[in-house]
Order: sequence, then C-alpha cells, then structure tokens
Amino acid sequence: MSDFMPLAPGDPQELGGLELLGRLGHGGQGVVYLARTPMGARVAIKWLRPSDDEESVERFLREAEVARRVAAFCTATVHSTGVEDGRPYIMSEYVEGRSLERVVREDGPLAGGDLERLAIGTATALAAIHEASVVHRDFKPGNVIMGAGGPRVIDFGIARTLGPATMTSSTQIGTPAYMAPEQVMGYGLGPAADMFSWAGTMVFASCGRAPFGTDGTHAVMSRVVREPPDLGALDGRLRELVQQCLAKDPASRPTAMDVIMRLLRNPEPGAHPLVEGTRQAAPDAGRTRRSRAPILVGAGVLIAAVAVVAGIAVPRLLRPTTLPPVAVKSAAAPSPDATTAPPATPVKTTLPGGSITLYERPSDPITLTAYEVYSKKLDEDVDYARQSLRGTFAKYPGNLESLVSPNGRYLAGRPHDYTSDGYDSVLITDRQSGLSSFRVRTVRKPLDTSIRTWSKDSSKILLNLNRKVENKQGKDVWISVGFAVVDVAQNDVAQSKVRVVNVADDSIQESDFGWDGNEEGVVIDYGKDEGLRFFDASGKRTRDMPDVGPLASGTLDIFSPSGKTFVTDCPGGGDGEHCLWDAATGKQVRRFSSDCDKVLGWYDESHLYCWEQDNGTHDEVRVVAFDGKLTHRLLEVPDKLDVSPYFTITPSGS
Repeated sequence: MSDFMPLAPGDPQELGGLELLGRLGHGGQGVVYLARTPMGARVAIKWLRPSDDEESVERFLREAEVARRVAAFCTATVHSTGVEDGRPYIMSEYVEGRSLERVVREDGPLAGGDLERLAIGTATALAAIHEASVVHRDFKPGNVIMGAGGPRVIDFGIARTLGPATMTSSTQIGTPAYMAPEQVMGYGLGPAADMFSWAGTMVFASCGRAPFGTDGTHAVMSRVVREPPDLGALDGRLRELVQQCLAKDPASRPTAMDVIMRLLRNPEPGAHPLVEGTRQAAPDAGRTRRSRAPILVGAGVLIAAVAVVAGIAVPRLLRPTTLPPVAVKSAAAPSPDATTAPPATPVKTTLPGGSITLYERPSDPITLTAYEVYSKKLDEDVDYARQSLRGTFAKYPGNLESLVSPNGRYLAGRPHDYTSDGYDSVLITDRQSGLSSFRVRTVRKPLDTSIRTWSKDSSKILLNLNRKVENKQGKDVWISVGFAVVDVAQNDVAQSKVRVVNVADDSIQESDFGWDGNEEGVVIDYGKDEGLRFFDASGKRTRDMPDVGPLASGTLDIFSPSGKTFVTDCPGGGDGEHCLWDAATGKQVRRFSSDCDKVLGWYDESHLYCWEQDNGTHDEVRVVAFDGKLTHRLLEVPDKLDVSPYFTITPSGS
C-alpha cells in the first residue's frame, strides 16, 4: 500500500496530463505529488511553488539536469520536465518507501548488518554522484529513501556540478545538523562535504540523533565548526570511518570510494566477517518458527506463555562470571529484612519501539539488555538489543531472537530463515573485533532451535531443540525434544562449535530447557508443572524435585544469582503467592505474598523483580522484597504494548 496523503484543497486533479493520486510531501520549493500514467504506472511529480524569483526557478530546473547526470541505480530517474500554470515541474520515477529519517523515528535505530548495508549502499550512491562531477550538498536522513531495492538518494535541488578543477561556491544552503564546516563558513565545497554529511547520517541511523545536535541553528553550526561529534551507537570499523569523515579539515576525510573499499575489506587478513554457512535460503513459505516463551504484558491483561517454562526455561536473565555480593547467609534462611536503597533519582530513558521508559541506577545489579515488542502490523515480535551493557538500543528486524552476552561483547541472534543447505542457525557477532560474525549451524530442517540463555562467563549459549507435530486437535504445535550448547570461541567466533543433545522424555515436551543453578547441566519442568527435572550435559536424567508448584510463565531465571535458591508460584497458590526452595534439597525455605502479577527473575539474593499492572494505564517492572513490599521501578510500559524485557545481572562496577 502506497504511503501518501490526500490532495489538499487547491491542489489540481491533474498535472502534466496525468491523474494525481495524492501528496507525497511538500517543502520550501514546492509540492511532490503521486501521479498515475495511462498504463497504470506511478510517478512522482515535483511542482515548484508560485514564485517570481528567477534564481529559485533556475535552481529547480537545475535539479532535473543534475539528477540526469547521475547513475540511475542510486537515485530516482528523471523522466521529463514541463510547465503548468507558469510553474515548472519535474516528473521522475516513484521510489516507494519511507525516508531513513522516518524509518528511524518510527521503528528505531539500525544496527548490525542493516546499518552496514545502509552505509555501503549510500556510500556507493555518493561515489556515483561524485563520479558524475556532482556535489549533492544536502545529503541527510530525509533525503535517503529506503526502497525495496536498496537506499536511493533524492533531492538534488541545491546540488552543484564541478568543473575540471574548481569547487562549487556555498551560500550556507543546506541542513545545519548535517552541513560540513566549510559549508557552514561559506567556503567552496567539494565531494568531501558530502562525506561529512554521510557520516552524520550514519550517526543518526545508529542512534536517532545528529552528531552535533538539533537544538538551534547557531548552536549546531558552532558545534559543527568547533566541537567533536557525538558518534552515537557506532562501533568497530564503521565508527572509525565515520569519525574520519567528520574531520574538520576536508582534506583529511576519506572519499566515497575509500569508504566502500574499507567497508568491503576483511576485518583481519584471511578472515571474512561472515564465515561459511552465512548464506540464507529464501524464506520458507508458510513456516512458523518457535521462539522463546513471551514475557508479555499489554492490552490491559497480562499475557501468559502458552507453555510453562522451566528452570531457566526462558533463562534470558544473563549472569556474569563476577556476581554481586550475596545478601543472604544461607539458602535455608533468606533474610526478609534485607533491602537495597537505590538513589532517589534514577536515569530515565525512553526506548525505541513505543513509549517504553527505562529507569536505571548505577547501584542496580541488573540491567536491561534486550526486549521484544509485538507488532500487530507484522504479527510478530520485533527485537531490540543493547549495543553494550549500558549503551543504547538498536533494532534487529532480521532476528527471531537477540541476546547479549553477560560481558556485553557478543550478540547472539537467530535469523528468520534456514541456511541454503537447510540448517537452523545462530549468528554470533563479536563487537570487540570489528563486528566479525559467524553463523553456527545447529539442526537440520524441519527441526529448529530457540535461544535460551548465555552462560555466566559468556562462553556458552544454551538452545532449546524443537520439533513440529500435530496435536489431538489436528493443529501443528512445537514440542521440546532436547537441547544444544554452542561453545563460543573467545578469540575467534569462527571456531565456535555446537553440541546437539536429544532427550527422549515425553513428559518434558511442553516445556523448555535452561541451565541448572550451577550451570553444570540443564533443568526443565515436567508433568504439567508438578516439578523440576534435572539432566546432565549429555542429556542423562539425574534427579527430580516434585511438587514445587508451577513456574511463573515467562520467568527469566528461577535460580538466584548464587544458584542456591529457586522461586516458583506456590503449590495451590496464585500469581501473587511466591515460594522459595533450597536448590540442593528441594525443601521450602520461605513463602510470601505480593502484588506482583508475574515474577520475572532475581534482582539479587534477597529481591525478585516482577510485572505489576497499574489499573489499565501502564504496566511496570518492579523490585519486590521477601516481605512482599514492592520497591523501585525498573521499566514502565503502556498497557497497549506487548513487551518482553530481558535483564542481565551485571558484573561488579559495570
């Protein structure tokens, strides 16, 4: 469906002999309309506003002349020009898609492969523009259209052509937040000015902010000329390139071709960032993939997972090697009076994907590292993951699941599609070594896996092994048939290996595996929430803990940070009845009530954190003590959003 607005009063019904369907946009020069040809094709028509200014008319017509000089693959092809009611118009190819500015504002920043594809696509467009001896002079997020065939650069209204040995003059025409210093100061411009603007656009794509701010023309221009840029969420080689392109001296900036070659270059000699197995097959028509059980809240009702998850059944609580201080002396006697006194003024951050508010304090032993937002339009969850343990969040639309390692170095993502040779896979990205990635193949179609959790030391990833079967009602459902462990090679992710373990146990098919308290084996709930069943690393059943009650649907991690205690909904109780159990003996050590609607995991040894509904306006993730009192907020979500948050226990001092 085309994204355009209805015609406004006073707009013509036809222009250039073509029927107008609506408005695509308007600006200082005029209005851009969407029109339909007699053959049914759609074109864009830009019509200059009424003006007696000959310079404006000249600049408008020059846009068509300049655009015709540029290779068609990187911009909208100009079909023709004409005059209607004494006002010139330009008829060009209609590129369907939103601008980069809209994409980031509406869907959140880009990251990973999406960001690098944008970088190399737009750098290629600028290389073609400069090859045609043209300087764009207004390269910015609003002038990059994210079309189905890749990014296109539009609006050559203030572009200039270059003579054999001259640079264009500048009269400060452009967008201040993306103008080069020489453009701000009114000096001559060359292709280096476009590279400065390209770099600013990449910063915006990564975090939603321009590198020098947008808080007033004079303040922004002053920072462009005198101050260093804010590079947002960029890292690795792209950050290095962008930093060089934002140099104050035009002679110090790489050319567009330099940028392309450096983006194509392997991070290390002989090592390609995407190793064998990264090729993706075409999407499997009609295939529904099993994902982690959701931890959803929204629409005024807490949404429960279909299958109760066990142990760390949805162990998305990521635990580091260095644990926070233990606040309880023994598992048998957790203190009801132990409290954490957070600072009175947390850092408040609005997250992409909706009106989601994060509240963070330096003293918090956990941090939000990923979350999913259900999109009604797509009918699927959209992933967001943090760029570091305390950094900004970026959108990962190509992943079914995204999980940050406890040390913040790695991102584990599960792509939507099988590989070309029919394998499900996990894409591991090492952010420390120039965003090098390796796609680890796990199981062959029709089996698939779902990411459960990382190990405390960031050396292993636990996956659930799934198979689709037909139930008694004749519907296709996913069942658990085992687990897999990916051993992540710390110095070279390309050497990572996977171990697949099949478990023949019908009683665990409706649940999911997670690490046990010591991460020496795995655990799962069994027998319709009757208890926990433990397995060793080879899949051999080692022991059962019956009659501990059901696990809260979507619980991140039932085991405390020390592994000595685990939490369930009490047998015979409701969501607000919590039971703590000794992980070694299975004996109950405490029972208490709270206003929690759903327990999510452990905040520290003497506190949990949970969802709490707030009278139909918004829902909160709150910390709860063992006396049942709810303390400070961690997250606030409007009830209209379905959000699954994933917190990580952070290393000391992070």
